[in-house]
Amino acid sequence: MWFEELRVGQRWVSPGRTLTASEIHDFAIRYDAQYLHIDAEAAAAGPFGGIIASGFHTLAVAWALFLQTGAIAESSRGGIGLDEVRWLLPVQPGDTLRVETEIVEVGAAKRGRGRFVMAHTARNQRGEAVLTYRTLGLLAARPS
Repeated sequence: MWFEELRVGQRWVSPGRTLTASEIHDFAIRYDAQYLHIDAEAAAAGPFGGIIASGFHTLAVAWALFLQTGAIAESSRGGIGLDEVRWLLPVQPGDTLRVETEIVEVGAAKRGRGRFVMAHTARNQRGEAVLTYRTLGLLAARPS
């Protein structure tokens, strides 16, 4: 997809991905080593009754799922921002996430590329929103 093809309201739904306990643990050990993500015994006594995924892990998985749609695969010129990140519900081992993405703003093309904004909602297998966020990106204009 090229910048000229973007339209406000365009939508994509990603394939699903199930998070495992070991994946949650491995991410947290490296990037967010809080007891809620790495210590099953302490997490069981905590506010969520067990291990939950780091919000940053959930965000990374959500972005990877969007990329699997292929919507901007060839024409992306990078991201320029991330806004309004909200972790709404915990993600637990065994949860399957899907991401719904919608174009919410399209700017003007300049110097062969254009700015756009996407709203993303990650949902679990019950259809509950677990994460919302917006990305600001640059997309290449169609080559001449």
